[in-house]
Amino acid sequence: MREAIAAFFVALQANPVYWWALVFFAVYPVLSAIVWVTTGIHFYLRRERDIEDRQAPTRLEHYPPVSVLIPAFGEEKVIAETLRWATAIDYPDYEVVVVDDASTDRTRVEVRPFVESGRVRLIAKEYNEGKAMALNDALGCLRGEIVLIMDADACPDPQILRWMVPHFESPRVAGVTGNPRVANRDTFLSQLQLVEFTSIVSLQRRAQRIWGRILTMSGVVGAFRRSALLDVGRYSPEMATEDIDMTWKLQRALYDVRYEPHALVWMRVPPTLRGLVKQRRRWALGLAQVLRRHGRVAVKWRTRRMWPVFYEATLSILWAYCFVVLTTLWAFSYAVGVPPAGVSPIPNWWGMTIGTLCLTQLFTGVMLDRRYDRGVLQHYPVAVVYPIVYWMLMAVITVFCSPAGLLRRARHGAVTHWKTER
Repeated sequence: MREAIAAFFVALQANPVYWWALVFFAVYPVLSAIVWVTTGIHFYLRRERDIEDRQAPTRLEHYPPVSVLIPAFGEEKVIAETLRWATAIDYPDYEVVVVDDASTDRTRVEVRPFVESGRVRLIAKEYNEGKAMALNDALGCLRGEIVLIMDADACPDPQILRWMVPHFESPRVAGVTGNPRVANRDTFLSQLQLVEFTSIVSLQRRAQRIWGRILTMSGVVGAFRRSALLDVGRYSPEMATEDIDMTWKLQRALYDVRYEPHALVWMRVPPTLRGLVKQRRRWALGLAQVLRRHGRVAVKWRTRRMWPVFYEATLSILWAYCFVVLTTLWAFSYAVGVPPAGVSPIPNWWGMTIGTLCLTQLFTGVMLDRRYDRGVLQHYPVAVVYPIVYWMLMAVITVFCSPAGLLRRARHGAVTHWKTER
């Protein structure tokens, strides 16, 4: 029996499909790291360096009114601090609006003092319908044509609107995503996420802006032209990640979506493994749903600027499957006494190349963002375990959660309720 299993693994590893998967598994992270680093640096040289020299946002002759919209559900522990920061934004004409989605805790009690002082308006829903529906219901109650949407546990930098609003001088701009910074850094897991948001998320958004389209406007902070949100049909409540879906809807309608690294907001990330896995399962499902729903962008010339984003996201999912399947195959192969073809348990030059480029990508992101977050450089040493621990975890989550989004149509009329991971 053991000989038969060993013969099976030998034959399997002689198959051309195995070798194609092995080449893709090895080459994809190398090429993607090179692309992220070079295009991220290009974004800095082209769009950040001159602004950094003058250290000030563009001054406008007229500052349009802005509505800061904060959807909330079960946020009694954090909403007051968020509102203290939101009401201290340095901008001449803005309002702060909280839409409470029928919270069952003391969220409204915490908001009430800000309402009574006249600094905040509260939209109190009687039925819990999820974040997307809360945003949709609030859009018609806002005063500003520009809407800054923030999570209820996010603390915005006082200059955030002065950096984001000038982008809307261009009539094509429908959205501007900001630069989320991790506030809670007391656990090893939160420090890994700090490195991720600095070296992966921010760097990729820089690169994607050079391509012309971005994968997602972060749900934690994003400024929108309200008329554009209404034009594309508002948020889709049936999607697991309404922020990714809205980003693609706007760009499919040929609106421009931009990234502003100076627009800082301090957020809390899941401090526990359970919370992180719950969050990333939702992200993986949501991305898969978006790729299914908006898959036609991959074949239409009109949406050709979405091609790099679509194909890169698709390849990243395919790489996760290669990672999990090949690793499982190698483990069983070693167990039956058959050393896997093309693989060595001792790190070789190609493995070291992948690891070195990954750490180079992480270091590049840290260096580009350290001007906005002076303390980020001291956490870079945790990046050493990022390729091993984080890649493995994210790959497994992607493999198990993507099929539900890719194979099953998101049902219109359904509602994805709140997912609070923190």
